[in-house]
Amino acid sequence: MDLFPQQYHIMDIFKKYLPVIVFVLAAVATGGSASGQQVLSLKQALQTAISNYGTIRAKADYAAASRAAIVQAKRDYLPNLNLSAQTDYGTANGQNGPLYGLGGLSVASSGPPLASQNWNAAFGALYLTNVNWDFFAFGRSKEKIHTATEIANRDEKDWQQEIFQQEVKVAAAYLNLLAAKRLTVSYQKNLNRADTFRHVVVTRALNQLNPGVDSSQANAEVSSARILLTRALDAEQEQANVLARLLGVPAQDFVVDTFFVARLPASMQAALGTAMEQQLRDTAIGRHSSDSAVIGQHPLLLWYKSRITVSDQLSKYDKTFSYPTFSLFGVAQTRGSGFSNSYTGDASTVNHNLYDGIQPARGNYLIGVGVTWNLTQPLRVSQQVKSQQFISKGLQEEYNLASQELTAQLQLSATKISNALDNYREAPVQVKAASDAYLQRSVLYQNGLTNLVDVTQALYALVRAETDRDIAYNNVWQALLLKAAATGDFTIFSNNL
Repeated sequence: MDLFPQQYHIMDIFKKYLPVIVFVLAAVATGGSASGQQVLSLKQALQTAISNYGTIRAKADYAAASRAAIVQAKRDYLPNLNLSAQTDYGTANGQNGPLYGLGGLSVASSGPPLASQNWNAAFGALYLTNVNWDFFAFGRSKEKIHTATEIANRDEKDWQQEIFQQEVKVAAAYLNLLAAKRLTVSYQKNLNRADTFRHVVVTRALNQLNPGVDSSQANAEVSSARILLTRALDAEQEQANVLARLLGVPAQDFVVDTFFVARLPASMQAALGTAMEQQLRDTAIGRHSSDSAVIGQHPLLLWYKSRITVSDQLSKYDKTFSYPTFSLFGVAQTRGSGFSNSYTGDASTVNHNLYDGIQPARGNYLIGVGVTWNLTQPLRVSQQVKSQQFISKGLQEEYNLASQELTAQLQLSATKISNALDNYREAPVQVKAASDAYLQRSVLYQNGLTNLVDVTQALYALVRAETDRDIAYNNVWQALLLKAAATGDFTIFSNNL
């Protein structure tokens, strides 16, 4: 005797609920594998990107190099102190006549101008101390230090804006990956529904309760659902690859935190249906005139401003080369020689002993102050300064353009937030209506009261509603991120995590 009536045979029940069983087992298996992999939160992703990304690390090194250049510029003001010692062996023939040591290619051999060449040679030595200090050059050293300081400040700002840009990129990639994963789940549910309904259609067609063509159409819907799921998985893998590149880590299947994106940001929860939402709309249509003040401290604009400051400072530094340089100098030297003081009258009085030749015998010192001024230098410097001033104007135009773009982006972010909140409210309504419609159509079909086309249309509407819901929730966070990117304050986004 069968435990179940014929229409409820155990094998029929197993076949009917086979897709559900497979989905549950897959979910358990996926959960078990995912539990072994650590969930990557957005805050951890941001920290990883800041630590690993090559461009950020490179600009941190550039900033450190510029800070070292400040110390180098300060030490350039120190006087030059040269010590020199040499020991030579050679002849000491002299000759009356002019000589110019072009390129250091002459030899400083000093001796009497004898009647003929001789090859008497002895040791000699020179010990020299030289001090040279450009103590006044109309502020050239000070302007050089200021220029190095501004360059360091520019590179520091460049580093900070690169970190900010990377934070925005990583957050956007993370949200895109979350959206892709949510869509994958939605398309997986769609496949499960299509497969479950196919079994119903096939069973009714075999029992001649529905036309056989319905089973073919049901099979086509399952294949279409599989294709949609495959595309969703492909998009998810692409977004995971983008996130991996931004984090500076090998490509992998990330387990992301889906909790925070399923709720509204705390800063927006109070905005629904209140004056705050109207304020967002007012900003969207340009009723607020404080946009320039809001974005004035944007990291990107601060970097552009620092570039202008560096260019202006270079112009001041270049001007100092038009003026003369005042220098202090001093020399102290001693010499030794193997040629005696009677060598002029007696060429044979040569001492070939090394110690006697290098022992100091005569000394001299010299101190003085001097001024040097290349009178044609102002002609060259004036054009160099003029060129630098044009560069400053060009950088100012770039700054103005960036400021205009950020202002437009800030206004756009207000519109995005307002629209995202509207969609956030409507999405659950759409899903509820589409779910009820699909349930109604499927029940009617199972009772022979409607056709498969109506069920398929209801299924399409449900899939569209679920994907719209997933995108609407994600778009709220994307809009908030856009506002953070426009204002230059990433805490607007990160404080809501």
